[in-house]
Amino acid sequence: MQKTIYSLPALRELLQAANRRYLEFLSAIDDPRNRRNKLDKLSQPVEHEGRNYPGFNFFDEDDDALFQAIARGEFNIGGLQNKNLRRYLAGKSSAQVSRLLKRLRLHGLIKKIDARTSTT
Repeated sequence: MQKTIYSLPALRELLQAANRRYLEFLSAIDDPRNRRNKLDKLSQPVEHEGRNYPGFNFFDEDDDALFQAIARGEFNIGGLQNKNLRRYLAGKSSAQVSRLLKRLRLHGLIKKIDARTSTT
């Protein structure tokens, strides 16, 4: 490209294209702070109706077993039920699993739906 005043429009197009590619590159970079904030939120206790529910410890064996159990594909179709989840959480009573499900709900990881009103 020649260095004259007449080449400015072509130079402008080249520089705009370079800026656009650079901005696209920057927007594709994943910001780890967002994920970190979500993990921090999950590990903090939650208060609900005057009662505290602990956060999740991702290095705890019990919490790890819970997350491994709810990640099973079979729960995607039928949803989580206490009696089905107990099969994968050895040694947990029905009341303990209910409290775990409540913790999951309060931390926003699962949602309670009414089976009678859901459509198929």
